[in-house]
Amino acid sequence: MSDAANSASAAAHVDGAPLEAAPKAADSLEVIRKFAETYAKRTGTYFCSDPGVTAVVLEGLARHKDELGGALCPCRHYEDKEAEVAQAFWNCPCVPMRERKECHCMLFLTEDNPFRCDSQNISLEDVKSLVAG
Repeated sequence: MSDAANSASAAAHVDGAPLEAAPKAADSLEVIRKFAETYAKRTGTYFCSDPGVTAVVLEGLARHKDELGGALCPCRHYEDKEAEVAQAFWNCPCVPMRERKECHCMLFLTEDNPFRCDSQNISLEDVKSLVAG
């Protein structure tokens, strides 16, 4: 086998096991949900008092992660989503959030925001039921 073939074979396996296919949408939603909870705790921010807002934003981030390869802010309009993901300015957490704690989506709200709740947690079951309507 050539070196290139060996490299390709090694890249397709980790510890002898084949790499998993790209995560399914439900897996991405759970990854994004856990990220959001961790990020909120780390930054001292809170979710919206309307859990439906939090759920819809999380679902949008997960969908963009699956479709575009990056958690692009779902609350903005883009002429070219792929280019925006590559630029990374609006990938969550976006630059305004990282620099000034300004979340356009109302996913991460500062303590003084009247729309924030007291929670930095939301269950996967709640997200799914809120998104389903």
